[in-house]
Amino acid sequence: MKVLVLDGNQNQAVASVRSLANAGHIVWVGESASWSKAGLSRFCRGSFQYPAPQEHADAFVNKIADLVRQEPGTLILPMTELTTLPISTYRDRLISAGARLVLPDHADLLRAFDKDATTQLAASLGIAVPKTLLMSSLEQARDLARPTCYPVVLKPRASVELTRDGKVRTAGRPRYAGNPEQFEAAYGDISGRASGVLLQEFIAGEGMGYFALLNHGDLRAEFAHQRIRDVYPTGSGSALRKSVPPDPDIRRSSLAMLRALRWHGVAMVEFRKKGSEPPVFIEVNGRFWHSLPLACYAGADFPAMLAGMAEDGDIAPSSSYRIGIRCRWLLGDARHLLEVWRGAPAGFPGRYPGRLHTLLSVLMPVPGTYHDLFQLRDPLPELGDWISFAQRTVRKQSAEESTHA
Repeated sequence: MKVLVLDGNQNQAVASVRSLANAGHIVWVGESASWSKAGLSRFCRGSFQYPAPQEHADAFVNKIADLVRQEPGTLILPMTELTTLPISTYRDRLISAGARLVLPDHADLLRAFDKDATTQLAASLGIAVPKTLLMSSLEQARDLARPTCYPVVLKPRASVELTRDGKVRTAGRPRYAGNPEQFEAAYGDISGRASGVLLQEFIAGEGMGYFALLNHGDLRAEFAHQRIRDVYPTGSGSALRKSVPPDPDIRRSSLAMLRALRWHGVAMVEFRKKGSEPPVFIEVNGRFWHSLPLACYAGADFPAMLAGMAEDGDIAPSSSYRIGIRCRWLLGDARHLLEVWRGAPAGFPGRYPGRLHTLLSVLMPVPGTYHDLFQLRDPLPELGDWISFAQRTVRKQSAEESTHA
């Protein structure tokens, strides 16, 4: 089967290319840039460039549809919300072209992308959630800033949104606030790139995730890992993690949510847990996750299993994988070290790592640790990751200089 892996500059795209090629599929990689690190993999049969969804969502979908028409039965695998949202929105056009898709109904996908809706769903299922309020105006934010009990987190209602002019808008990262001034600044920043802003109490504890593949709400595969280092110490995707058995409470809560969403495909459900306290729901990510390479190394081969489900209609359930496997994103670890050196951002109330301990931990990894991207038999994606990061950094600096000129 031919598979189009989108978002080729994501780590999960590299893992998917390797997994799918090893399973016997013909894998092509797409990106909005002229090249991608997944496209550099020896397992990639060919690469293509598509219009950026954040500029032309309709043209992006048309490009994918044109490729599918060349070989009907092609599976489309979006790796991020940026591509998943337009693929789902215009799914009828793609299916008419002959595409295979493994996605929930569009209404269920939109519900999963809506952090306010999923928080309400979790609460209705008896799952612990942060105190949450949806803000829709600056006046409301100002009214809440003074009486609010700090610290708090402000985050966009959805990570991505399809705007009226046919563009996919990305909303960026959450912001933390420890006083009214930081609150108003955070609201102003996020509201400029999101239709709604969530106000949540800050939940201390360890970030924990449950990863699953479901067939219309029925579990087919699962995985869990323990975060050791995040790229951003304030909370983000992980730079280093190890495979662990699923936490029973988190597993139970995650499956209850995914079944309520009638989920079809892969998803990650994220929680925070402090000691013996009940895990607190944070969000649902209805797509492949950045730390996917660890699952593949441990034996939970989600891309190959999803492709099997797309091709055959279903697969046999599988929940076995190796425990204690460590996997590291080298660039992510370097960025973690840089963030620690800069110090905690304004308003962040949690514990922040020490510089010396972090330096030693990053420079002396545990023997036997796998790498998200680097493999001796397939080294170019790792090189591409650093080149891509350097290009993004230069573009960002140029944009900032132009703004201040």
